[in-house]
Amino acid sequence: MILNYCDPIWVYPKVDPEWHKTIIKEFSIHPVTAYVLASRNFKTLEEIHDFLYAKLPHLFDPHLFPDMDKAVHRVLQALSQKENILIYGDNDVDGITAATLLTEFLRFICGNVFFYIPNRNSLKQSLILDAIDFAIQKQCKLIITVDCGITAANEIQEAVKKNIDVIVTDHHEPTSKLPHCIATLNPKLFNSTYPNRNLTGVGVAFKLAHAITNTLIANGSISPTKIDLKRYLDLVALGTIADMGSLLGENRILVRYGLRQMRKTRRIGLAKLFFICSLKLGEITPIDIASKVAPRLNSLGRIADPLKGVELLLIRDANAAESLAKELDLNNIERQKIERRDSEDLEQYILRNPQILRQKAIVISSNKWHPGIIPIITARIAKQYNRPTVVISIDQGLGKGSIRTIPEFPLLQHLRESSDLLENFGGHDFAAGLTIKEENIPAFKKQFIKAANLHLKDQDIIAKIYLNANIQFGDLTFDFMESFNLLEPFGNENPAPILYCDAKQIWPPKIVGKTHLKLYLEQQDRMLEGIAFGMADKRQRLLKKKLILHIAFTPHINNFLNKSSIQLQVRDFQLASFP
Repeated sequence: MILNYCDPIWVYPKVDPEWHKTIIKEFSIHPVTAYVLASRNFKTLEEIHDFLYAKLPHLFDPHLFPDMDKAVHRVLQALSQKENILIYGDNDVDGITAATLLTEFLRFICGNVFFYIPNRNSLKQSLILDAIDFAIQKQCKLIITVDCGITAANEIQEAVKKNIDVIVTDHHEPTSKLPHCIATLNPKLFNSTYPNRNLTGVGVAFKLAHAITNTLIANGSISPTKIDLKRYLDLVALGTIADMGSLLGENRILVRYGLRQMRKTRRIGLAKLFFICSLKLGEITPIDIASKVAPRLNSLGRIADPLKGVELLLIRDANAAESLAKELDLNNIERQKIERRDSEDLEQYILRNPQILRQKAIVISSNKWHPGIIPIITARIAKQYNRPTVVISIDQGLGKGSIRTIPEFPLLQHLRESSDLLENFGGHDFAAGLTIKEENIPAFKKQFIKAANLHLKDQDIIAKIYLNANIQFGDLTFDFMESFNLLEPFGNENPAPILYCDAKQIWPPKIVGKTHLKLYLEQQDRMLEGIAFGMADKRQRLLKKKLILHIAFTPHINNFLNKSSIQLQVRDFQLASFP
């Protein structure tokens, strides 16, 4: 286990008291909930109203995408001429859900649709060429990419040469060379007029389905009662949460309603997967998706066949669904074994080479690590040391790299500056991937670390906990939790608020589940339990009774044996004083 480099800095909220009072008065919500909203830089009552109460009719018009009309026209042409269509998706959960959504939707409106998800474990650079071969084999005249394609200009040109039209739907940052195709739907294009830049791949796919539906209804080809687009929102929520899409604005609406759809899902495969994850259908949360469901689906793209992810989400047969769900679970267990093995090797490398941490970025490479596992390891190392981190798996002279970073160091500008050393790269400012020849790794490492050392201050690489509001135990009631729940769903860019207070430890904590601490805390004669995940190594600091602790925590309702209680998920603590 890698130890924390240092304790995090607590960043306290700064709120204008008059603005706080205005929020309470306008929305009649608990003062602490209002304080959280004020601490998150909402500037107007309209912004807060939209955040709390926006509904499906507030979604943006899909035709705001500049190329949407072209894309819809070409899809309807394929439908009318009975052309075969290939949906080509990335092999992560975002790509799998996007491919499922468009496959199911287009088949529902009588399209002849195939789907193709690449297996990336071979380190091949031009996987889309395999999809083109598949399209030729299936006599497809149209390829629609989902969650990918924006950086595949050369490969798409090959499809065009073979008389296959291509529509690109993607959400990754474009490079200077855009694909020459029928239409490109991407909210991050330089000329995009679509207001939500943060749509995920499955979000863009949903927008295409929405626009096609609007057109079919407008021209009288289909009854408005025949298509219910809400049935696809569970896929949108699943892909958006798994891809760490922003849970603000339009994405928040899609995920909020998608979770409702998911909790009553009729997808047999998804229901079986929830059962395998020991989840109750009606209580699915974003944390459940991110921690239990997404890793099992992602395990396919990492070590197995991601096509089975689409098959699971489309399947109608209960026995086949159960078999596939069990297979996913076994794949995930195997993925965890590989991950533990490679994590331990990497951790030992850092312990043997502590000079790595004298720099403000980490770049490490090896031919021992499984290429499908390195994104998970990279995210963990970046979070552990709060530094931009690149982990590269080398095979036969070619490296596949995963990159994660911190808010103070967006990636894409620095990757562009190193593009002469890279075979390919793509992704977002805070999570990206690359391929690189083995001989270029030392030069890239030197350049990347130099850029981090130049741009980052010492304080930037110290982890920070951003606190949202002070609260007393007496305010932690079930009524407060109802008000607090207005802020859900929690996730990227809308994390669960962190509250803080002082409390007395009435007896020493217990270690539970080997790595977690259970704390017993009291304030003004009220006792609450706290759970501190992954903090068992800090128990030595807390062995004395009646310590006074500063605690930073998120409250949640714990349901155990049909009894509900409020429990504190402790994010960090500091010793305040001895009794």
